Amino acid sequence: MKYVLVIEQDEVTAQAVMAELKGHGFSVQWADNGSTGLAMAVAGRYDSIILARRLPDIDGLTIVATLREQHIHTPILMLSVPAGVDASVEHLRSSGDDYLTKPFTSGELAARLAMLQRRGEDANLSASLVSGPLQLELDTQRVTRDGQALELLPSEVKLLAFLLRNIGQRVTSTMLFEQVWGYPFDPGNQIIEVHIDRLRRKLVGPGAPTLLTLRDGGYRLQAS
Repeated sequence: MKYVLVIEQDEVTAQAVMAELKGHGFSVQWADNGSTGLAMAVAGRYDSIILARRLPDIDGLTIVATLREQHIHTPILMLSVPAGVDASVEHLRSSGDDYLTKPFTSGELAARLAMLQRRGEDANLSASLVSGPLQLELDTQRVTRDGQALELLPSEVKLLAFLLRNIGQRVTSTMLFEQVWGYPFDPGNQIIEVHIDRLRRKLVGPGAPTLLTLRDGGYRLQAS
């Protein structure tokens, strides 16, 4: 079982978050202020932390910085105002963590939290992402299929890394905009469709994973 700490002053939001996570099998504890949450994060052993960006006593980013200074590297998913308004979430992304803008849809929170935890596990366990004959070396950003290098643009490598970390899982356009391109979802922007189509064609080969566009929206990298 995965253990999650929720640091959120608003009881309605906190209860909704906890209900969703418990429904997905997480064990959850709640702190309604930054001071208590920070103390719990330091003292406890959590698999991840959900943290409100704005708290009445301690700013959420200050909590992140304090934990990292104490060499506590628990993955953190921050609940934030839209990125266009709160540019300081860039500092959170740079530390390898994630944020989710309010309001968010049911099921999205648990999915993003699970992705964040897997990403942390990947970073600890392997210097590469592999599916069949396809391999992405994280340090050099080199992509090969059966040992032969593939010519990918930097943005395509970043997209592929995200898909490999979540192979077999449905990812939405919102996730890709925020996690790969770093800005909020824009339904009129075709950048994702263009990159998906181009990457799909470059990945084709015996045993390689297939990049699917799903009928209900979103995409999935499917292992062969």
